[in-house]
Amino acid sequence: MSVFPQYRKLINNKSYYRIEDDNHFTEIQLIGKKAFELKIHAVQFPEKLKIKDMLNCEEPYIRIEQSEFDRVYNSLKHS
Repeated sequence: MSVFPQYRKLINNKSYYRIEDDNHFTEIQLIGKKAFELKIHAVQFPEKLKIKDMLNCEEPYIRIEQSEFDRVYNSLKHS
């Protein structure tokens, strides 16, 4: 059983994730100097697989600390 929230990012540092539970996550996408927030409720099978891959740290996802996610999330206020 997983403990939530958990934090991940893409290895290219373009997206950061806060996984709230097995069916919900928040994604911060970095595009140029802008940051965009997406809240995802996984309903379809591909979305559920994405969460599973993130939780298992399958490539291209890597584990990060909450502080790294929070730093990027707080940049939303300034973009």
